[in-house]
Amino acid sequence: MDYTYKYPRPAVTADCLVLAGKPGKLSLLLIQRKNRPFEGMWALPGGFMDMDEKIEETAVRELQEETGLSGIKLSQFRVYSEIDRDPRGRTVTLVFYGYTGEKNPQVEGSTDAGNARWFDVEDLPPLAFDHSIIIGDFLRSPQFSEIFKSGNM
Repeated sequence: MDYTYKYPRPAVTADCLVLAGKPGKLSLLLIQRKNRPFEGMWALPGGFMDMDEKIEETAVRELQEETGLSGIKLSQFRVYSEIDRDPRGRTVTLVFYGYTGEKNPQVEGSTDAGNARWFDVEDLPPLAFDHSIIIGDFLRSPQFSEIFKSGNM
């Protein structure tokens, strides 16, 4: 049975904060957007949740599709729901984070990512959407402090 509602519903996305390297010298994985909006700008890997998957599955799928990276344990960080965070329409994102002790594993941009690359967390490029806010919040979080100090998740 199909349901219709007179009220519009938001889209849901998952974004991934993936760190690599040693405590004290960490890199963050970013993708370069191939499509509008923000074409050519750097962003966190992520994308829209499909109707037949859980949000955790979205995070794993989008990370693998856009960067080729898999096997990273992802944990939920925070939800971002500012009304104007995505110019395409009302979008809520669940942000996940992961860590690999490996120094910058090989990645490659794919699907809607023109490029994928590791950046020093202290030297990030201008970012699409609200991703600079998300990353800033994470870098000040207890979750990041734990990774930075000990390299554990």
